Amino acid sequence: MSDFFNRIELFFKNKSILSNLIAINIIVFLLVRLFVIVVTLFKWDSNALFYFLRLPAGLDQVLGHPWTLISYMFTHYGIWHILFNMLWLYWFGQIFLSFFNPRQLGGLYILGGLAGALFFILSYNFFPYFEDRAAVSYLIGASASVMAIVFGVAFYRKDYEIGLLFIGRIKIIYVAVFILILDLLSVASTNAGGHIAHVGGALFGICFAYCYAKGKDITAWLNTLIDKIFNLFKKKPAKRMKVKYRNAGTNSGYDKKSDYDYNARKNEENAEIDKILEKIKKSGYNCLTEGEKKKLFDASNK
Repeated sequence: MSDFFNRIELFFKNKSILSNLIAINIIVFLLVRLFVIVVTLFKWDSNALFYFLRLPAGLDQVLGHPWTLISYMFTHYGIWHILFNMLWLYWFGQIFLSFFNPRQLGGLYILGGLAGALFFILSYNFFPYFEDRAAVSYLIGASASVMAIVFGVAFYRKDYEIGLLFIGRIKIIYVAVFILILDLLSVASTNAGGHIAHVGGALFGICFAYCYAKGKDITAWLNTLIDKIFNLFKKKPAKRMKVKYRNAGTNSGYDKKSDYDYNARKNEENAEIDKILEKIKKSGYNCLTEGEKKKLFDASNK
């Protein structure tokens, strides 16, 4: 048991993209649950926080709360909901990182979540079946993002096998297709929005796999955009000050020298003077050459 907790501790200490995504989901989940407990004790509106985090189905509501396109994919309320999502993210995230880099994992998580959100909103505003429910329906959870990662690696490496309890070794593509069929059969169920979002995330994962196989990374633009945003908040290093030093023995005025170059030159001159003094100590002043005498004279006048 101690080894299990040690591995969990090491996993989060590494601060990888995968561990950070899981950590953010867990932290948001805990904060949401604590908030609900507090407002319930005071008999306040326990749904107040969800109004700002969940993704509404109504177009007018989405336009009023555009940040929910991102916040919803990090928000959970049910324990089983977050547990299964994080387990799937951990298992398939590790497989994904065997073939892709961490930046692609993070980019696919966000873009897969956005694809799921788009499918959810379009479905609830296009199909007459959802007409009466669009105003009161909403979406939370990382499922669409996780499905994008699952299908991304499954359709990129269709021959990759995983071990399932009671089943044994099975190709990952079969698991992905089975999940997709279940979601498609459930788009008219009580949790229709969740299953529709799953389909959106899955299709984006498939698109990522096929594009990458042809040499194009469709997550690259998002990572570039994120880098530019973070660079705006980075403190720019101060410019190194240039100092002018008089060039001894010439009339050329001042030369631009960096501190490093100046110190290196001074150390070299001191080493030469030390050699000359050592020579005087052993053989006397008269043994010096004219050049050595001049160097000694110049050094004494500085």
